[in-house]
Amino acid sequence: MKGTSARKAYLFAILAVLFWSTCPTAFKLGLQHVTSWQLLSGATLSSAVVLGIIIAAQGKLKSLFSFTRKDLLFSALMGLLNPVAYYLILFKAYTILPSQVAQPLNMVWPIVLVLLAIPMLGQHIRWKSIGAMLISFSGVVLISLMGGTSGEDPQNRLGIFLALSSSVIWASYFLFNTRDQRDPITRLFLNFTFASIFLLLAGTLTDNPFPDSAEGWFAALYVGVFEMGITFALWLMAIRLAPKSDRISNLVYMAPFLNLFLANRVLGEDIYITTVMGIILLVSGIVLQNINRRDANKY
Repeated sequence: MKGTSARKAYLFAILAVLFWSTCPTAFKLGLQHVTSWQLLSGATLSSAVVLGIIIAAQGKLKSLFSFTRKDLLFSALMGLLNPVAYYLILFKAYTILPSQVAQPLNMVWPIVLVLLAIPMLGQHIRWKSIGAMLISFSGVVLISLMGGTSGEDPQNRLGIFLALSSSVIWASYFLFNTRDQRDPITRLFLNFTFASIFLLLAGTLTDNPFPDSAEGWFAALYVGVFEMGITFALWLMAIRLAPKSDRISNLVYMAPFLNLFLANRVLGEDIYITTVMGIILLVSGIVLQNINRRDANKY
């Protein structure tokens, strides 16, 4: 029985990683046809529908009526943080930077999480963790060099800043949700439902708040389903079924390497050696950070 659960866990995790690996390419392709706002509006609405179907299939719709006003207000505020602020900033970064640069820079959030946990949760940082962070940050520097071309366009600096800023927003979102004991899929459904309402209301001030082309809607649906929707449910199931969740969690670091392949083959990006070396350092630092955290929790 344990073997069956482990196989299912790895299957779900690998599917989730594969889906997440394709999304940076979907971002770049979609943003060729629609604005960041249109892509986010379409994707958020699609994700809310998908997550609603999932919780309905799980028999959790009734739980929505048990939440207090405080719970709903918290979900509304979290919806403004993620997906609204997070993805608007991230999509803007993708309009400026190559996929091979924007995606790994966004992945620095586990390191940012450790730094934010010091003032927000009162946690202490160990010297081993500082060493791991320095390794990751050296990777960030290499990725930001963009093969020595980062200085050719002043916009590149803005893109790098936005990609790194998105990791701060995601880490903050993660920390704010650590004390929320509600079902994570139900919680995410509420976030995206409120975000859809906010985006729709704000979008009425523009001519086209949603994608206005078939290509734009395809990208929005893809991002909504495979970046924001079903993939999250797959990842949760993988973590729950896994005998040891840390082994499953490390699979997510395959994503930036798979993204390099897609960036080259689908988007036609020439892969910088600095990007490859930077991703190796970035991921190595994050994995070391996770090992240090598990070791610290043993004592």
